[in-house]
Amino acid sequence: MTAAKPSTRASWRPLPRRRPIGTPRAVFAIRAPLSAATRAVLVTLSVLLPLAAWLLLGASGAVDPRFLPTPQEVWSAGLDMAASGQLWTDTWATVERILYGFGLAVLVSVPLGIAMGSFTAANAVLEPLSGLLRYLPAAAFTPLLLIWLGIGEPPKVALIFLGTVFFNMLMVADVVRLVPRDFLDVAYTLGARRREVLAKVIVPHALPGIIDAVRVNFAAAWNLVVVAELVNSETGLGKRILLAQRFTQTDKIFAILVVIAVIGVLTDVLLRLARNRIGRWV
Repeated sequence: MTAAKPSTRASWRPLPRRRPIGTPRAVFAIRAPLSAATRAVLVTLSVLLPLAAWLLLGASGAVDPRFLPTPQEVWSAGLDMAASGQLWTDTWATVERILYGFGLAVLVSVPLGIAMGSFTAANAVLEPLSGLLRYLPAAAFTPLLLIWLGIGEPPKVALIFLGTVFFNMLMVADVVRLVPRDFLDVAYTLGARRREVLAKVIVPHALPGIIDAVRVNFAAAWNLVVVAELVNSETGLGKRILLAQRFTQTDKIFAILVVIAVIGVLTDVLLRLARNRIGRWV
C-alpha cells in the first residue's frame, strides 16, 4: 500500500517570525486625525517651501529673470497695477463673468442633478446627453458662441456655463445617490410624501456634498474665464496676461496668477466653512 500524501495544510511552511507592529505616527497613519498644531505646521510648510525654492532660484541667478522673476519683482509689479487701478478693474471684470456664468450653471445643474439622483426616469433622460456633452471641450465652442451670440459678454458667460454645468450636474447626482435607502424607507414608513422626502431627507443629506461639487467646479470656471478673455476682450485678468505675454512682462503675469490663486483659495475656504456649518454631522 502506498503511503498517504500529506495534506496541503501540513505542507505549508511556517510563517516567519516578525516583530510586533508598532503604532505609526499620526502623520504617517492612514486617515488618522491630526492635532491642530501638526496641521498648522504642515499647512505652513506647504506654502513656505515652494516660496523658499522660488526665492533661492531667483537669488542664485540659475534662471533668467525674464522667465522667472523674483518674488520682489512680482510684488512690485502687482503694486504698480493696483496703484494704477488696472488690477482692480480687470479683477472685477473677471469675477463678474464668473458670477454670471458659473452662478447660472449652479442654478441649472443642482436641481437637475438632484432629479437625476432621485428619479430613475430623470436619470435615463439626462444622463446620456450630459455624459456625452461633458467630453466636448468647452473652448471648442468659442467660435460658435461668437457666431451665435456676437462680440461682448454673452459668449464669455456662455463658455463658462457650458464648461461647468454638465460636470456639476453629474457630481450632484452622484452625491444624491449616496443618500442611504434606509432613510427614504423610514420617511415613507412615517407617512412622508414624495415632496417631503425630497425636501427633508434627500436635500439636507446631500447638501454638504453639493457644496463640495461646487467647490471643485469653481476652479474649472476660473480656467474657462481666462480662456474666454484671451479671445476678444478688453478687460479681465486673462486679457491682461495676454498683453503682458506680448511684451515679455513675466512679473505682471506672475502677479496676476497670484491674484487668481488668492481669490480661489479664499472662495474655497468660504465654501468649506459653509459646508462644515451646514453639514456638521459630516
